[in-house]
Amino acid sequence: METVKKLLDRILSTICVGLFGALVVLVTWQVFTRFVLNNPSTFSEELAKYCFVWLVLFGAAFVFGENGHMRIEFIQDALPKKLKIGVQIFIELCIIAFSALVLLSGGLTITKLAWVQMSAALHIPVGYLYAVMPICGVIVIFYCIYNIYYILKHKKPLEIV
Repeated sequence: METVKKLLDRILSTICVGLFGALVVLVTWQVFTRFVLNNPSTFSEELAKYCFVWLVLFGAAFVFGENGHMRIEFIQDALPKKLKIGVQIFIELCIIAFSALVLLSGGLTITKLAWVQMSAALHIPVGYLYAVMPICGVIVIFYCIYNIYYILKHKKPLEIV
């Protein structure tokens, strides 16, 4: 399971770097064509929007894998070790429920609805924009299951980044 997590971390970091690079190039191109050529690019604004949405969701999933999301720790730090472990497992289960309901189920629903709608500039289904939601939902659920596995295997709370 550790190997799968490391591979997924590497894949997500590569995707995020690639999307960020594409976003920089697209926005630069949009500014160049608008202000230098006086002929704005028709596709770059919409494609940049797609890249940004995908970057945010893949980045959020990646941060879940790194256990790096913001949290209020002072209550959890005051708890004894066994109770802290129980609280962390409960939090991971809550995140699984949220991811399953909102990202996975809601993402699949909105993706199906948007698949018949075409984007104005790119002439591709808008479903591609929303398809990242269920993908990231599965990734977040995997990371939460991994975190629960880690907590139970090592019998200690997760280390917070």
